Amino acid sequence: MTASLIFDPLLPVMLVAVLAALLAAGLALALWRGLSGWAFRALAGLVILGALLGPVYQQEDRAPLSDIVMIVEDESASQELADRAAMTASAADTLAARLEARANTEVRRIRVPDAPDNGGTQMMTELAQAMAEEPQGRIAGVVLLSDGRLHDVDRAPPLPAPLHLLHTGRAGDWDRRLRIENAPAFAILGEEVRMTLNITDEGASPPGVTSVPIDISVDGAEPRRFEVALGETIDLPLTLPHGGRNVLKFTTPAAPGELTDRNNTALIQINGVRDRLSVLLVSGQPHPGTRTWRNLLKSDSSVDLVHFTILRPPEKQDGVPVRELSLIAFPTRELFLEKVDDFDLIIFDRYRRRGILPSIYLDNIRQYVENGGAVLFAAGPDFAGAESLYRGPFEDIVPARPTARVVEEGYRPKVTDLGQRHPVTAGLQGEGEETGDWGRWMRQIEVVQTSGDVVMSGARDRPLLLLDRVGEGRVALLASDHAWLWGRGFEGGGPQLELLRRLAHWMMKEPELEEEALWAEATGQQMRVIRRSLDDSIGALSITTPSGEVIEREMTEVSPGRFELVYDGPEIGLYRLENDDQNAVIGLGPAAPVEFEQTIASAEALQPLISATNGGVRALADGVPGIREVRAGRPAAGRGWIGITPRGAYETRSVSQMPLLPAWLVLLLVSGLILSGWLREGRR
Repeated sequence: MTASLIFDPLLPVMLVAVLAALLAAGLALALWRGLSGWAFRALAGLVILGALLGPVYQQEDRAPLSDIVMIVEDESASQELADRAAMTASAADTLAARLEARANTEVRRIRVPDAPDNGGTQMMTELAQAMAEEPQGRIAGVVLLSDGRLHDVDRAPPLPAPLHLLHTGRAGDWDRRLRIENAPAFAILGEEVRMTLNITDEGASPPGVTSVPIDISVDGAEPRRFEVALGETIDLPLTLPHGGRNVLKFTTPAAPGELTDRNNTALIQINGVRDRLSVLLVSGQPHPGTRTWRNLLKSDSSVDLVHFTILRPPEKQDGVPVRELSLIAFPTRELFLEKVDDFDLIIFDRYRRRGILPSIYLDNIRQYVENGGAVLFAAGPDFAGAESLYRGPFEDIVPARPTARVVEEGYRPKVTDLGQRHPVTAGLQGEGEETGDWGRWMRQIEVVQTSGDVVMSGARDRPLLLLDRVGEGRVALLASDHAWLWGRGFEGGGPQLELLRRLAHWMMKEPELEEEALWAEATGQQMRVIRRSLDDSIGALSITTPSGEVIEREMTEVSPGRFELVYDGPEIGLYRLENDDQNAVIGLGPAAPVEFEQTIASAEALQPLISATNGGVRALADGVPGIREVRAGRPAAGRGWIGITPRGAYETRSVSQMPLLPAWLVLLLVSGLILSGWLREGRR
């Protein structure tokens, strides 16, 4: 039972103060006039003022509330090193038992796992959430069991009681760490990529070590070993071997006694892109389709286009003197003998043999294809005649033979069954759109397939678009010169721009348009494996984990020619994928997990918070400290002990109040005092 005196004014306090001032003024006047009853009148005024303030005698029935001590257990990945996890669990149990044995004390245990998306140890965030659920007036202390490597110290809540850190480090702990900086997401093929590499030892590292080995591998190939200086920053030049994703793995072997080798490896994924693609477009004669090819290639910022249109063939004899001609001579020798290998793609648009390109030049182009080049034939009526490019050295590389017939009738191009699986034409029509919705073409060159794949057909299912691989290069034949009708919107048009763009980029060997391909897309620890194939079925996917375990999974066909599998990787590191004759590698998890960037236990990040609350830092390797009670504002840590501050919180069960000046008593006192003053003055 607790008693106290409180006031419940009947009038505003300012008004009571004004009345008190008037009373003081009246008393001063009485004293100045020499009135003998001023004392009784003053007492009467004080009684009235006291009654207006409403003094109340209050009694409370209080029940004490227990103090709350929070034990925060760090269960992040860095706490799995050495014996830290067992040390933390044992210390938490011991502390909880000691605190619960104390009178009027409760324990709250808070477990802090790894944050998702490589967010590290979010200890202060978890503590703030736990404290928000408890009354601040009951929290008597906070004990952190951790290595001190947290990543959200800026989110620390206001602490009403001492904060202590019992860290899990040992005096002999040391770790070797490999870091890669300035790694770009994209790099240009043929140009050097420069990255910064650094290997450092932290903690009680062994003396006398000045250099360490490092292994570097690309796409899981056999690594190459180099020797680098320890503790020095090294500028590392590297040239990507191919386009698309390049997975680079840097590893320094684990040293005896170090805490972990998880930060001895770094995975870097860089996409290789071409700087510029060189295209040579040779138009045999002007026609509406020429502008189509030119506009397509000029609109692509990654393409350098060289375009020649033969406006004055050798057989043209009109008597105009050469000095009066402004036309540029066709540089046949320079283009097709000296610089042909500089082009990624050569397009012959309605070109026919007129004696401009002798057989030796055409044979050189054939060799250019076999050595890795690409040639596209956009055929018109000239392809079916006696001057067709097919007649001669190109016969060995063109995937179809002309029959000399030109089909002059309307037809709607359509994608073949094989074309539905080929990346050049797969999904060419939009969502819910059928090929029958496309506009008609009005001319087609009749050809007979001799090799390659027919991905589009035309009038009466004749081959329209054929693709083939010749040696290391690629050849395409479009047996019509009416693709431009789609661009003009004739009868609704069609996907002309997308078709020709895909066709050109497939010929220039863009990785995303390979018809037989295997790759994966990573999101955290999950990967989506994609397999593209022209076959109706594929074998099982073989996944080799970083630890060497081989897992086989069946892939599901999600669209014609496209198979997918979603797989959750159990480990961080490099995964090898194999399916039929296709191979790929993918890195899962962050290149440098934040939990292993710094593994040596330290109180540096938490020291400002601990000092502000008079807490302390102790090593669990020295034993679990004892518990003492300390007053607020006093040091809360000492040799072998840590302190908690009792908060004295309570719960009020009932309250009783009794006025000190009842109305009848006020009336009696005031009346008596005024009467006494009157009698005193009258007697005088």
